[in-house]
Amino acid sequence: MSTGHILLLGAVAGLTIFIGLPMGRLHDVGQGFKAFLSATATGILIFLFWDVLTDAIKPVEDALHASNWGRFSWLSALAFGGFALGLLSLVYYDSWMKARRRKSFLGPGAASATELERSHFVGLTPARWLALFIATGIGLHNFSEGLAIGQSAALGKLSLAYVLVIGFGLHNATEGFGIVAPLTGDSEPPSWRFLGLMGVIAGFPTFFGTLVGQAWTSTAISVFFLTLAAGSILYVVMELLNVCRLFSSKTVTAWGLLLGLTLGFATNFVLVAAGV
Repeated sequence: MSTGHILLLGAVAGLTIFIGLPMGRLHDVGQGFKAFLSATATGILIFLFWDVLTDAIKPVEDALHASNWGRFSWLSALAFGGFALGLLSLVYYDSWMKARRRKSFLGPGAASATELERSHFVGLTPARWLALFIATGIGLHNFSEGLAIGQSAALGKLSLAYVLVIGFGLHNATEGFGIVAPLTGDSEPPSWRFLGLMGVIAGFPTFFGTLVGQAWTSTAISVFFLTLAAGSILYVVMELLNVCRLFSSKTVTAWGLLLGLTLGFATNFVLVAAGV
């Protein structure tokens, strides 16, 4: 696969985040519908979590079966380090974001003078600041997704690369809802320029990660990048499940999860049947 083709895959996976952003200008969309889409995205991510980890752990198991203890120890450490970094970096980012949000308010629903001054200075309301923080967090995990796409394609694992692109692309299409959710309480809808900026912040790292990931073809680097993506996927699954619990019933969530898992496995089966 050529470099241009690999970068195109990364661009496709990242650009789909713009699909959900226009919802920020609508205020009559039901919470149940949003929750169903979030649950579907969660099901897709659960499949990707399994698929990515399966491919990442295979070289570790091969080293173990070959009794190559040095290589096994090295790859195991990379796998653990990548997974921990992918998960905990977003956990600590989320804690930092919540701490900043608490400092910005004197009480429930009341903005502090500092917050109001900052919002007036840069033209952002508290809700838009929160949307900006969410977009940044999504961009962090999308970068690791791009790394996984680039590395898989560079190693010739085309089936995994296509599954990642389709899965991440479908998920990114729903991530836009997470970015614009805080904006539904604003009196004025966000501008298209602001929504476009949020899309670039959250989606461009997928393309950039693909660019970085395809630059090297190393089994060790592949293990690290794939587990990094798996850790970030697990974090987003945890967050999306929280959203589903808050805004929808278990029945809606279960149907969404089932649909997402079905889409994930169906996509994989189609690619395998096509010999990709």
